[in-house]
Amino acid sequence: MLTGKQTWVYDKQPVIISSAAVGGPFEAQGNLAQDFDILNDDIWMGQKSFEKAEKKLLEQACETAISKAGLQKEDIQFFISGDLINQIVPSSFTARTLSIPYFGIYGACSSSMEGLALAALFISSGFASKVLVGTSSHNAAAEKQYRYPTEYGAQKPPTAQWTVTGAGAALLSDSGTGPRVVAATIGRVVDMGTSDPFNMGAAMAPAAVDTLETHFRELGVDASHYDIIATGDLGKLGHRIASDLLTQRGIDIPSDKFTDCGMLVYKPDQPVFSGGSGCACAAVVTFGHFMNRLKKGELKRILVIATGALLSPMSYQQKETIPCIAHAVAIEA
Repeated sequence: MLTGKQTWVYDKQPVIISSAAVGGPFEAQGNLAQDFDILNDDIWMGQKSFEKAEKKLLEQACETAISKAGLQKEDIQFFISGDLINQIVPSSFTARTLSIPYFGIYGACSSSMEGLALAALFISSGFASKVLVGTSSHNAAAEKQYRYPTEYGAQKPPTAQWTVTGAGAALLSDSGTGPRVVAATIGRVVDMGTSDPFNMGAAMAPAAVDTLETHFRELGVDASHYDIIATGDLGKLGHRIASDLLTQRGIDIPSDKFTDCGMLVYKPDQPVFSGGSGCACAAVVTFGHFMNRLKKGELKRILVIATGALLSPMSYQQKETIPCIAHAVAIEA
C-alpha cells in the first residue's frame, strides 16, 4: 500500500458515493455556478457573524452529501474536516451538529485533499465503511483573520487572491457506485522564504511542484496518465510559477491538462485579483465540478493537488516566512 516514501495506493479503492458543493452570492456569478448544489444569496446566511455563516455553509454541504447518498447521520462512522478559522471552530461546531465521531485536521487550504486521503485510508484498511469529509471557507471571515476586515476597504496588490465563500463535502464508502479514490501522495512542508501574505500563489507553488514530482516518481507515471491535473488555489501567478518550475525539472504537462481550481471557479471579469483561494476553493471545484464531469464520463482520471499556506497572524507578526504543503489525491471514474 505504501509506494515509495510518501504515496499510498489503496488496495481496496474507496467509492465517493456522493458529494456536495455550496457557495455564496459571488460564487453564484462565477464560472462554475451550475456545479453547486446550493447557492446562497446572503453572505451572512442569516447569522450574526461571518464565522457562524461559515459553519452554516459546512452544515449545508455535509447534510446535502448525506441526503444525496440516501443515508442517515447514524450510518457514518467518522467525519473529517478542517478550515481556516481559529481552532477550526466551523468544523468542530458542524461536528457538534452532525453528532458523528470527528477528526479535526488543519492543512489550511490543502485540508480537502488531506481529509480525502485520510478517509480513503480508513476505508481501504477496513477501519470504517462510511466516512464523511468536509471543509469550508468564508471570504469575510478569512480576510478578518489573516489580513484586514473587508469593512476597512484596504487596497490589495494584483498578487492577492479572493477567498471562496463556500463548503464542499464528500461521502466515501467501501461499496457502491461512483468515482474511486485510487492513490494519494502526502506532501512535505516546503518553505522557500516567501513572507508576503498577499502572495500566496508564489509561496505555495514550490510545494505543489514537489508533491506532483514525487507522485509521478513514486507511481512511475507521467502527465499522460491523467485527463486533468489541478492544483488547489495557486491562482494565475502561482500557476505560472508552478509551470515554470515543472519545466525546469523536465516535467512536461500540456497547458490544456494542467489547471488550477482558483483559476476555474470565477469568471475572468470578476474582480478576484490573481484568482480564488481558501479551503473551499479546491473543495467546491473537486466535489462539485470535477465530480460531475467524472460521472458524465467527460473525465476518467484526475489528480487534485490541494495547496495550503501554514501561516497564522501570530507567525506573520513574528516575521516568520510562510511554510507550505500540498497533498495530491488521484480519483478515477
